[in-house]
Amino acid sequence: MKALHTLSQSTLGLIVCIAVGALCGVFAEPAGAAAYFVGQMYLAVVNMAAIPLLVVATFFGLRQVIALPRPRTRIGMMLLVAFGLVVLGSVAGTLIGVMAGPGQDLSATARAQLGRLVLQSASSAEDVQVALFDHGAAAAAGASFVGVGDIFPDNFYRVLAQGHSLGIFTATILFGLAFAALSREQTGTLSSVFEGVYRALETIIARANLLLPVLAFGVAAHLVANTEAATLHAMSSFLVCFGLASCALGGLALVTIAVRAGQPFMQVLSQLKAPLLVGLTSGSATAPIPHTIEALSQRLGFSRGVVELVVPFGSVFVRAGAALYYALAAVFVANLYNRPLGAGEILIVCAASVIAALVSAGQGGVASVGYMGIVLSMLHLPVEAAGVLFVTLDLICEGPRNALSLLSACMVIALVSAGLPSERHAAVEATGGVARLDTTLRFTFTRGQLALATGCLMTVASLIVLLGIGVGAR
Repeated sequence: MKALHTLSQSTLGLIVCIAVGALCGVFAEPAGAAAYFVGQMYLAVVNMAAIPLLVVATFFGLRQVIALPRPRTRIGMMLLVAFGLVVLGSVAGTLIGVMAGPGQDLSATARAQLGRLVLQSASSAEDVQVALFDHGAAAAAGASFVGVGDIFPDNFYRVLAQGHSLGIFTATILFGLAFAALSREQTGTLSSVFEGVYRALETIIARANLLLPVLAFGVAAHLVANTEAATLHAMSSFLVCFGLASCALGGLALVTIAVRAGQPFMQVLSQLKAPLLVGLTSGSATAPIPHTIEALSQRLGFSRGVVELVVPFGSVFVRAGAALYYALAAVFVANLYNRPLGAGEILIVCAASVIAALVSAGQGGVASVGYMGIVLSMLHLPVEAAGVLFVTLDLICEGPRNALSLLSACMVIALVSAGLPSERHAAVEATGGVARLDTTLRFTFTRGQLALATGCLMTVASLIVLLGIGVGAR
């Protein structure tokens, strides 16, 4: 146990586990498979605790944010910053793809390998997905737009049992708003119950974190053992661009967090090590929630109320990683089919990638690949054939995608929570030691905030108009 505790707290130790796991995937596949099985057990425990923790954390987060000065303005700024980061991911992916040109000048061998993958999956795409991932094949066969029942579920317990994070979050927000509007005398007993559940879930996750080294080892072995070298070589230009873009945007987010927290960059990276590792290896956007709340509030000193509200929200809606992925994938497919992109088509890719990222909220794994069709259909590119290529790589790309979205949510917290503790202290003093809840909903904006909101709305409207012109011109 001491060895696992030491390794789980050491960045170098985790890197060594990943390297040794990759070697096991080549030379000792049974050992890697056993470690991967144990790692999946760890993820099952974390996911079991993450969903109820999402619900409880959102309750407490809403209550604490509403108790802060100017809560409506604060929530409005959270939404604007979150949307801006999704747009930034889309624009960055498109521009990096246009400049780097992934998919251009592929060798005959690489094109033959990609063609073989498409032909192999033409008869039964579901069989290929089951062989690769052992789950989610039916979801990958086609993605549909989010329905009303997915956003506003008619049965809260059903979405909890199914693990649909979008429906869980919206139902939790509605219940949490009503919960936060009540006085503390009316909700004292329920708050005590929630507090006990919260601490119990945190204890479960803290104990489970001892298996982080086993998770890193097993996932590395599984990736190496189940990914064809020829496929990696054929798609290497996309993988390199996506990896470098994710690292660059993730580094920018870490620098922003470090500046706002007033701590050194490496210390911030060390504090966020556990949630980043879980995000990279779990394939789940909700699994890192407990680790992220603990790291941002207890170790980096951000307002716990803002953290408990934004982290669950970010796991569902702040999909900067998905926007980057969709934009870069669309440019790759266009280059693969020798389709040059003009200025209007670049704008279409940017806008469609943002739409696809937001529409796919609550989706994860292979199911999210299907939403790439929204972007590709706007460019009249083959959706089915291109989708098969990215399904084979989704297990590799899902980790960086989730990690970038996680860091984007942390960046939202860093940008909107400056000065909140002192503001709350002043508010408590002004009300005689009790932070009163204002039940009247008013949105108040300064001129600068109003100008920012107007600019964002104009940008979105312009993108929609350009998107319509581009589609109509074809």
